[in-house]
Amino acid sequence: MIQSPTLEERMQSFVHLGQWFADTSSNAFQKLTQKAIDGNSWFTPQHIQMAFEAWSLVLTKEKMEEWLQSYTFPDLNKKVGLVLAGNVPMVGFHDVLSTLISGNQALVKCASQDAVLIKASINALAEYAPQLANQVTWIERLTDFDAVIATGSDNTARYFEYYFAKHPHIIRKNRVSVGVLNGRESDEELMALGRDIFTYYGLGCRNVAKIYVPEHYDLTLLIPHFQPFEKVLDHHKYQNNYDYNKSIYLVNREEHLDNGFLLLRETKDLVSPISVLYIERYKNEALLSLNLASMKDKIQCIVSQNRAYEGSLPFGEAQKPELWDYADGVNTLDFLCSL
Repeated sequence: MIQSPTLEERMQSFVHLGQWFADTSSNAFQKLTQKAIDGNSWFTPQHIQMAFEAWSLVLTKEKMEEWLQSYTFPDLNKKVGLVLAGNVPMVGFHDVLSTLISGNQALVKCASQDAVLIKASINALAEYAPQLANQVTWIERLTDFDAVIATGSDNTARYFEYYFAKHPHIIRKNRVSVGVLNGRESDEELMALGRDIFTYYGLGCRNVAKIYVPEHYDLTLLIPHFQPFEKVLDHHKYQNNYDYNKSIYLVNREEHLDNGFLLLRETKDLVSPISVLYIERYKNEALLSLNLASMKDKIQCIVSQNRAYEGSLPFGEAQKPELWDYADGVNTLDFLCSL
């Protein structure tokens, strides 16, 4: 049986790894970035650097201690199968971190779109803590496991629910994030909302795919604040999505607003396609709160002015989760401690 390092040793190892994430100016990082882009053309140097810097900010001694202060972790050493997503850089790393920090073994099935970065981070961890890194096993097929954490689409989630039904599990499905405007937002807040929408081209579950606005809100007010993000159109895949969705709306004569790189369409639907931002008007905030509460199983996070809605974040903060901001609101550490 593999013996895990102590919790203090594990924490210190990840603090070292945080320093590795912070070094985004080296030739090694440039080579790693290019290799990752070769494996997933949605990835860009800017977005990979953004993801690395986000991890460097949370993998600190202070943040780790705050995250783990209420945990003691029994001697678990369970085999936890991890089926990772790969839609944005390093999106599956939190599951690997949680599994290792809790003293368990990680059987990792990487998404092909993000295998390069995830594996590079564990290789870097091995430089500081080979014993800890040895608790990661890369797999293609999940067998001989005690529990599972799997992330996928709504369709694959149904398969996961069936296949892993007899084992302790966390199964994550499609989710999106939303923004709520009250009409009193500053120019800075509306530009920050643009970051929530356009970062990673809108591919992540923490990207704002829909906004709620007051009944008589003038949507053209948003246009100048989104203009700094027009370079998203330089990416051929984003432009293909924009051109396709625009043509569909024009052919079907569906009413929409077009700023040249983003299509705004009013609808009660929740999940917008890439290059489209859905809009829904609300009559009063009380009814909106009830509406949002009814969709809590479909919404990853909410951004609003002054965190006006329960559990919401300030504009511009959707892509900066803390260690204790768990995907789908399910506490991964609590789950791992219950094994």
